[in-house]
Amino acid sequence: MKKIVLTGAAGRLGSYLREPLTKLCDTLVSTDIAEDIGTPYPGETYMQADLASLDDMLRVLEGAEMVVHFGAFVDEGPFEELLGPNFIGAYNVWEAAHRHGLRRVVYASSIHAVGMYPKTECIGTDVPHRPDTFYGLAKCFAEDLGRMYWEKRGLESVHLRILSCAQVNNARALGSWLSYDDLIQLVTRSIDTPVTGFSVVYGVSNNDRAPVDNSKAAFLGYRPKDNAEVFAEQVLAATDPLDPQDPGHMCHGGPFAAVELGNSGLATMNVIDDRKTT
Repeated sequence: MKKIVLTGAAGRLGSYLREPLTKLCDTLVSTDIAEDIGTPYPGETYMQADLASLDDMLRVLEGAEMVVHFGAFVDEGPFEELLGPNFIGAYNVWEAAHRHGLRRVVYASSIHAVGMYPKTECIGTDVPHRPDTFYGLAKCFAEDLGRMYWEKRGLESVHLRILSCAQVNNARALGSWLSYDDLIQLVTRSIDTPVTGFSVVYGVSNNDRAPVDNSKAAFLGYRPKDNAEVFAEQVLAATDPLDPQDPGHMCHGGPFAAVELGNSGLATMNVIDDRKTT
């Protein structure tokens, strides 16, 4: 491809996608609201932009074939705080992509779009939305937006319902872990699959305890290689018995299912910021 755009390039997951995406196109335009993201990789340029500005999105998406949309406010918070980057930002990305004739949006959705389902229920990619937070609701909005733009305007999209792409340091992650290598494979397959239409796929590694079913997304060719079971003995030895009445332990959304609406979910989690630096 000639040009791919990556939003959220300053974020932790974006930091691992930048270099691999340069291998798939002549020019990768990385963008974020941050002033700078460090030294660019060969073939990468950086453009500062605000997701909440349609003009900014029109500017950065001009001439692109696909956009990998990972930009967002990445936590639960008051609705008003998420409205600009997560709700309006999604509309701006899809609308700018449509106006510029892009082929596809690859979107970082989340398990939080269906986070209130019990973990004892293995859920597929076609279950109805069941968000656990305003953050999850924004993911539902973007998924429905993507379906509408496909059915009404022919703009393809692949929605990656990421479970937990972070170091395995808790019992939930034994099922929900997505390794960085598998994340890169998942995004690559979402780009190089010839036809996707509107698609949903869970972003999860090949974990023995994975609580979701990707069989209906098999056409994407995503075949994860890593398995969180290698961490199980150490993690479980350090874990006290869990309360089955606690939504944070019982629901797919984990701690996000337990917090009050508008309150941070990440504040109750030990997510290690191990972003890749250049």
